[in-house]
Amino acid sequence: MVEIVKGIAKEAGAVILDVYNQPGAFQVNLKSDDSPLTIADKKANQVICDGLIKLAPDIPIISEENKAIAYAERKDFQQHWLVDPLDGTKEFIKRNGEFTVNIALIENQRVIMGVVYAPVLDELYWAEKDHGAFLEKEGQVAKLQAPTFTWTDPGLKVVCSRSHLNDDTRAFIEKLTDAETVATGSSLKFLIMAKGEAHVYPRLGPTMEWDTGAAQIILEEAGGHVVQHENRDPMLYNKENLLNPFFLAFGNAPLDL
Repeated sequence: MVEIVKGIAKEAGAVILDVYNQPGAFQVNLKSDDSPLTIADKKANQVICDGLIKLAPDIPIISEENKAIAYAERKDFQQHWLVDPLDGTKEFIKRNGEFTVNIALIENQRVIMGVVYAPVLDELYWAEKDHGAFLEKEGQVAKLQAPTFTWTDPGLKVVCSRSHLNDDTRAFIEKLTDAETVATGSSLKFLIMAKGEAHVYPRLGPTMEWDTGAAQIILEEAGGHVVQHENRDPMLYNKENLLNPFFLAFGNAPLDL
């Protein structure tokens, strides 16, 4: 199934790029129903939903762009797709290329498969539970390995959002020894850790389930962890409130700082 989902993600990425590359598109009011951003979201979402329904018509879809499904209905889902057709809104607007297509498969509140495609970078990431994590770029496939470290190591690289850096995050960084910050957007924050290029991503601000699901399993299958910040419990999906708790994502290191 993952091979087909990879193709769906790349097809959605191509649709997004068509909008992204329109000359002068960003002069349009982004709050307008006809904004290029909304067009990109909707077109990519349509491609993804059509593809997933064809692949597995019995598996429901939770997507940022779809009408919300009432918890009374979705609480009984054994499996569902979790989709963010365009993750990294501000990066899309800034035209820095740091946005992604995210498709995850959830089973009993845990992620069991994830595909992330970065259209501008032409990087395709994927993972299945207990089968490892991989990156395909320029026709080459590499198995991903998150870094091994301890929390007292000097010079740890801390992933930060280009758009969201609050006081709590700064306080977390200050507890580390000579930490370096690495700024990037969207779910790429998880993926640079999965590649071994950074160590920890403290997300002490709001995210939604579709922001994290696909990239979470890629990092985990590369040897990393994604846990709730407050208690180090696992991240769960299809909650009554689809807002994530604050969390820590990091490489191969002890759960407790």
